[in-house]
Amino acid sequence: MNLRGIWAILRLRTGILAILMWFGLASVPAYAAETLTIAHLYPDSLENNDVAPALQRFKMLVEEGTNGDIEVEIFGAGALGSEVETGKQAQSGRIVQSVLLSSGAMSSFYKRYQIVATPFLFDTYAQAWGFFDSPWFADFMRGTVESSGLRYLGTLDDGGGFVAMTNNERLIKSVDDFAGLNIRVEENPAHIATMRALGASATPLPWGEVATALATGLADGQFNAPVVSVGFKLWEVNDYTTWTGHVYNTLSWMISDAWLRDQPEEHQRVIVTAAREAVAIAHGIAAHLSVLGWAQSCENFDECHVLDEAERTRMRDVTQPAFKEWITGDFGIPAADVDAFWAEVDRVGSEQSARWSDTYLK
Repeated sequence: MNLRGIWAILRLRTGILAILMWFGLASVPAYAAETLTIAHLYPDSLENNDVAPALQRFKMLVEEGTNGDIEVEIFGAGALGSEVETGKQAQSGRIVQSVLLSSGAMSSFYKRYQIVATPFLFDTYAQAWGFFDSPWFADFMRGTVESSGLRYLGTLDDGGGFVAMTNNERLIKSVDDFAGLNIRVEENPAHIATMRALGASATPLPWGEVATALATGLADGQFNAPVVSVGFKLWEVNDYTTWTGHVYNTLSWMISDAWLRDQPEEHQRVIVTAAREAVAIAHGIAAHLSVLGWAQSCENFDECHVLDEAERTRMRDVTQPAFKEWITGDFGIPAADVDAFWAEVDRVGSEQSARWSDTYLK
């Protein structure tokens, strides 16, 4: 067939398509939006946790900011698998593109993250938020791209951040009150080292066995966010609770670097900006739920107590050297990395205090 014949056939096909479209018998395929799938373990409820409402706000901002070019799908309650399973899926970005990882799971993707498990690392929520939202910490987390292919978007407060102790034996008011207690911990060597430094023994148990262990005396106590005490009514198996704040639990919000870099630059900016607002929203909700949980704990446990600063300092002085010995010796993190991390946390706290005094007291 010659060139003139080919052009004639193309004109004929174009004319037929135009006629079909005129009469509604043919249509142009709709544009398929890019999908950003986020997986996490928290309930889908917008009322009992900070993750679900924060991600809903993120969804609103991203879909609006990209004019629908990116559709955000959120799967909570472990619907797509465990943290490690969904984290591995997010590395390639094909099925899951983003995931929220607790401290223990994050350490399996980025070894240096274990420093976050330092006992008595933060004194206040403001100090923790100032540190995790800082350029210094964002730079620290850039190592995740090389180690895992995941890029850092922000830190949420797992269960409310600070933890409280519960136990059956006595109200913990000082470091001496830990002596002889058997405390259930996660299967985390950092937590085991911390309890032993305080004079207690540590029994690693999965969460599903905790209530039975406390009721039968297999363990004397445990520590978790106050909202956990409320959610599981731990006052039915423990008598005393103390807000120790010796651990600050976190959720690291990660996204597939390969998937993110494949998006237009303007969409990348929308995602990052939306994530930062969502993290700020989550901070407030998490703190509210934690404080509310503590108030309810004090209403239901036989006794409750908040550690004073002097005792927190004593416990910090006992536990941090033991933690450093473990993380540098057994876990292999260089001492210089630990020192730099701790120094930056202290700097953030001191700078905040000075700035607020200069701003509001002058």
